[in-house]
Amino acid sequence: MIEPKKSYISNTKYFALTGLLSMSFVAKQKVVASEKTPNFIVIFADDMGYGDVGIYGHPTIKTPNLDRMAVEGQKWTSFYSAAPVSTPSRAGLLTGRLPIRSGMCSEKRRVLFPNSKGGLPQTELTIASALKTVGYATACVGKWHLGHLPGHRPNDHGFDYYYGIPYSNDMDKIDMDYQEALFNPKIEYFNVPLMRNTEIIERPAKQNTISQRYTEEAVKFITENKEKPFFLYLAHSMPHVPLFRSQEFENRSLAGIYGDVIEELDWSVGQVLDALKNNGLDDNTIVIFTSDNGPWLTFKQHGGSAGLLKGGKGGTWEGGMREPAIFWCPGKIKPMVVTDIGATLDLLPTFCKLANANLPSNKVYDGYDISPVLFGTGTSPRNVMLFYRDTEVFAVRKGGFKVHFVTQSEYGNESKKILEQPLLFNLNHDPAEKYDIAEKHPEIVAELKQILTYHNGTITSVENQLEK
Repeated sequence: MIEPKKSYISNTKYFALTGLLSMSFVAKQKVVASEKTPNFIVIFADDMGYGDVGIYGHPTIKTPNLDRMAVEGQKWTSFYSAAPVSTPSRAGLLTGRLPIRSGMCSEKRRVLFPNSKGGLPQTELTIASALKTVGYATACVGKWHLGHLPGHRPNDHGFDYYYGIPYSNDMDKIDMDYQEALFNPKIEYFNVPLMRNTEIIERPAKQNTISQRYTEEAVKFITENKEKPFFLYLAHSMPHVPLFRSQEFENRSLAGIYGDVIEELDWSVGQVLDALKNNGLDDNTIVIFTSDNGPWLTFKQHGGSAGLLKGGKGGTWEGGMREPAIFWCPGKIKPMVVTDIGATLDLLPTFCKLANANLPSNKVYDGYDISPVLFGTGTSPRNVMLFYRDTEVFAVRKGGFKVHFVTQSEYGNESKKILEQPLLFNLNHDPAEKYDIAEKHPEIVAELKQILTYHNGTITSVENQLEK
């Protein structure tokens, strides 16, 4: 069934007033004091696919803790990352702004590298820095990938404490064949640093225990801050290749080494949830589990699965940006399966609303307050999702419909294809994007093209951070 068509005028007004200017409204509305604001934990996997979790359909990877989270909380089925690769995706999550607005995406260098000089600008407000204004303790544990030089590190962006690897775990590779290093990895092949705040404490990082040590740091932070509100950003380095897991998880999964890695991440989730319960914090801590982008299909069985979705990391088909997303807070979050559209961009405005933290009104924010969905009092205000590949929008979703204006393979030398006749899919009927219906619905294609034209008019030029 085709959704009723709204006029372009009402669409653009809605998109302008409730989309791009949504946080200006939040910043100006009256703050109502609450007795106790919630804690927030974001558990962020790296390159984990939509189909890599048991409750999202994987037949052999066992994820009992994530499955339990979903049963006790909310499983979202149309939740998106801000970008299909790491650096821009993380920038979008922490700032609530599309990475094009902060200069955190590029056609030349898709992510930051150890020789990059740029990073998240000081002019950007993160979840951590916003929550610190209302007394929150903040910690980043795990992968950062938003700049490793002074001015761009976690401690420069509102985090009281940092422990982790500052960029991807496959970087700082010694001089050897890349494929060999990734498919048969050893710790010494990757000279990545492990940092505590701004100090390197181990190099190369012993990645076979990295998920375990991230978990220990997360549990320690929870325990030490149980008397105050806190925000914990636990950004795992796995399952990004090279795949490492601790000895306890070797050959445990039916799904091979990739399954071992995911099952260790699930164990980590269980440790975090247990720490909350043991400290009496589970009924006042909102925990979110999701991933930065889809699976890295280039690495085959080391790369995960997007399930029934098309594509993976690096691209703008659904598999590149639609992620598993689970929200949990017993007694507060209403248990259900949510089919509304949501995105990592929505976390900052949601957290700020619940913590009574105001945001400046002089910036354009791309996120929405989705707390009405979490508490069962309303539906998601997000109706539009933009699919950026680097600095260009390749596709637009509105409601159930998604149109592709440009296509390109995720990796390789294929040039982008600007489509003379865009592709249109009804994702409610066809989440695998198999059946093009553009010829039957030219009015929908035209409507989404107008949304894109309007959005492009809101973008202003900023200094590119990835090309420094």
